[in-house]
Amino acid sequence: MDLGIRGKRAIVCASSRGLGRACAEALAEAGCDVVINGVDADRLQRVAGEIAAATSQNVTPVAGDVSTPECQEALMAACPQPDILVNNNGGPPLRDFRQLDREAMLKGATMNMVTPIEMIQRVIEPMAERGFGRIVNITSYSVMTPLQGLDLSSGARAGLTAFVSGVARQFADRNVTINNLLPGMFDTDRLRSTFGPRAEATGLSEEEVASQRRATVPANRFGEPAEFGNTCAFLCSVHAGYMTGRNILLDGGYYGGNW
Repeated sequence: MDLGIRGKRAIVCASSRGLGRACAEALAEAGCDVVINGVDADRLQRVAGEIAAATSQNVTPVAGDVSTPECQEALMAACPQPDILVNNNGGPPLRDFRQLDREAMLKGATMNMVTPIEMIQRVIEPMAERGFGRIVNITSYSVMTPLQGLDLSSGARAGLTAFVSGVARQFADRNVTINNLLPGMFDTDRLRSTFGPRAEATGLSEEEVASQRRATVPANRFGEPAEFGNTCAFLCSVHAGYMTGRNILLDGGYYGGNW
């Protein structure tokens, strides 16, 4: 399917690895010029070269923490008039809520709620003036099914979800959409990094821990990042202009609700 976005310009935050990278790759494959972002400058440069070589698109790396104003300014300087914005960022580490002090809570809220809102503020009016804009926020299935120890991440991402719901409807008549992608368990570095601590706590091997986690998913597997990236690219396409303010779960059937 031709997504109709060849020649569009995209900013993909936190995209040097995992699901962010998969989104950047899918958008480049669809013909977009892409600005990618990450805190590891060397890795980011390497990833930019790999995506550019694979797709023949312009891929511009902007190193830095997207939660800082300096990095946001650098992203906008690299792509002053983006047609597409994919908001992504790391989340707070697993921690019992009773261990969270004010500083930790403010940092988590900034990472997963305030930062994407700030990026939306920067891009949405010019998108509306041009009559095309696609904004995708990568949140988490924990918005629908809170996970013990990730309460701060779940709360901040749920706050973002509620905030952008009204904003999405405010701009829908100017062909600007805002949607949220809620990943479940995808085969990424972040997911694999959780196997070791669990293995140490239980005496199981990391592969046994991984098998237990897979067994909780009705699809009986972890998601592939490319599946996620292609879904993101569709939401950014001309074919998704009538979908806005939605939460799209990609979790292999893990969430058991009807709605």
